[in-house]
Amino acid sequence: MRALVTRPRAEAEALAALLARRGIETVIEPLIAIAASGAALPDLAGVQAVLCTSANGARALARASVERGVPVFAVGDATARAARDAGFSRVESAGGDVEDLARLVRRRLRPAAGRLVHVAGSDVAGDLAALLADGFAVERAVLYEARVATSLAPTTVRLIAAGQVDLALFFSPRTAAVFARLLGEAELAAGLATTTAISISPAADAALGHLPFRDRLISGAPTQEALIACVERLVGQPA
Repeated sequence: MRALVTRPRAEAEALAALLARRGIETVIEPLIAIAASGAALPDLAGVQAVLCTSANGARALARASVERGVPVFAVGDATARAARDAGFSRVESAGGDVEDLARLVRRRLRPAAGRLVHVAGSDVAGDLAALLADGFAVERAVLYEARVATSLAPTTVRLIAAGQVDLALFFSPRTAAVFARLLGEAELAAGLATTTAISISPAADAALGHLPFRDRLISGAPTQEALIACVERLVGQPA
């Protein structure tokens, strides 16, 4: 069993290790590369919490500041792990998507207690500030940017053309859209007849357009854990 992983390299390598334990070979094709934006982190004095909507955001926050005591509210468990691994001691996970994060913030924080800083990338899924517009002051800090790939790697092209990719995993609508565009440019659609696409959300699946995969599945929740559980069900292993 061979899986194509389209995440940025840091996340892809961690996911590859998890898949290897399940006997799944991985081809890493980072369709988005993460780079520092060069922007400065706002002064955290008076900030009651920092909001991170991706693991890349948590890592960018760690690079931008030596402060580790500020509360960090993470969109999901993978982002929370990245924050804890970076040394942040007060981390809470919303365990879902941006709307879940907004609900967690409203439950746990008060607008009068201070402003919030949202560490984000140049391309943002969902409008967190709008979701918290009922009293919260949210300042967005764009600390990293996502640069899209301009072509597929030769190994990936060869494997898809030969029908030797069993699974293709997609973790964002943007990544799925980049894949669809590059695959079309390489005229490789016919090679997907043996491939099952597994997307983290309906939006990511929709971004694949009409690519002729053997099958298309959507994770039961917008988390890496749920997507891996979907993989396990497909290959007949216990979740």
